[in-house]
Amino acid sequence: MDQIKIGHFIADTRKAKNLTQRQLADALAISDKTVSKWETGKGLPDVSLMLPLCRALEITVNDLLTGEKVSASDYQTKAEENMMDLIKENQENKKRMVLSVICGTITVIAVCSLVIIASYLELPIAVRILLILLALATAVAGVGAAAVLDAQAGYYECPACGATFVPTLGAYVKGYHTLTRRRLTCPSCGKTSMCRHRIIR
Repeated sequence: MDQIKIGHFIADTRKAKNLTQRQLADALAISDKTVSKWETGKGLPDVSLMLPLCRALEITVNDLLTGEKVSASDYQTKAEENMMDLIKENQENKKRMVLSVICGTITVIAVCSLVIIASYLELPIAVRILLILLALATAVAGVGAAAVLDAQAGYYECPACGATFVPTLGAYVKGYHTLTRRRLTCPSCGKTSMCRHRIIR
């Protein structure tokens, strides 16, 4: 799906109905920053907000996901394309999650191996220091790559309002977490809580 095209469509449709971002946001019980994020193509409406948004703008979900008014003759084709896009997106999220786990596992094995080699083999001090520095660099690079993949794999669900969102990498790194939840601030309602990680929409 073309987020930029969808964003422009939301903005144009909102303006055609003489609604401000604040008025549309109030109708959906979200912040105007969320509407702005959609309209600038920086995010898509959460699934739970799609129907209310479409009702407010008097469009169909198919129109929304296509980023334009869909004619009756093209409706079925566009619906199938949008469904395939969602399936493809979910498959990509699953791949990113698997890659994140693989990257993390390889990093742990590599770092432990380097530390064991540096600790137990008789090596010159310079080589030992070099191995420890290499272990640190491997840990930073591996954990960083795993974090980027994990942050992009799916969405986080706000327990307060039910909205799903993709956090910025900065917010992802700063938020403490459990295996399935991370402390994040929801862009829709503004509340900070332990948000559940979801792989598919």
